[in-house]
Amino acid sequence: MLLTIDIGNTNITLGLYENQNLGARWRLATDHDRMPDEYGLQILGLLENSGCKLNSIEGVCLASVVPPLTGRILQACQQYLGKQAFIVDHKVKTGIKILYEDPSAVGADRIVDAVAVKQLYGGPACVVDFGTATTFDALDKNGQYLGGAIAPGIGIAAEALVQHTAKLPRVDFQRPPSVIGRNTVHAMQSGLLFGYVAMVEGMVERFRAELSPEMKVIATGGLAEIVANETKVIQVLAPWLTLDGLRIIWEMNH
Repeated sequence: MLLTIDIGNTNITLGLYENQNLGARWRLATDHDRMPDEYGLQILGLLENSGCKLNSIEGVCLASVVPPLTGRILQACQQYLGKQAFIVDHKVKTGIKILYEDPSAVGADRIVDAVAVKQLYGGPACVVDFGTATTFDALDKNGQYLGGAIAPGIGIAAEALVQHTAKLPRVDFQRPPSVIGRNTVHAMQSGLLFGYVAMVEGMVERFRAELSPEMKVIATGGLAEIVANETKVIQVLAPWLTLDGLRIIWEMNH
């Protein structure tokens, strides 16, 4: 089995693959204070809870946009799983050409998402990832990575409202009863949800104008489903897309 790990600023996602089939998967809060032993014990606990035996793990494939945590989780995998994790960056074999001005500046998660979309859905395509940042990534008809756009994530926007206002509270990100909120909580939920829906619709329209009328739109990330339920422009909902990309890249390099 293959263990895939995506280290993000807000969440760490993990998934177990047997051949090309994703089995157990987990989405955890990123904790910048955890030490390698803590991460190692946490991973062991997840594997044990899923019924996965340690000797069945054949490899670990990892992508990270949080350098301070990368070494800790590499150490955890080495000490607790007995595996040297394969780290994905722009230098490994991916099967896609990165046309960004500086390929090394592209986040590993964006590369991995692009690889998964090229193989699973084909181009031209726009990948919308609802993570710490909300990113839009473009692939041309040949599956080449062109670049994209980066906006503050929904969580960042919600936290900014709390931090920079005197009276606005923290709210759960969920659908309010109506677009026009009749109280502060519903008004904030409306602004966050429908505001981001409108942004996605507008950005997709602009990407399509520059890329192709045939452009597919794939959404991923922890909050993708809530947004996708409110718009027709998202054609494919793939919450574990990054893990699929890690599996594909592992297979290309082993």
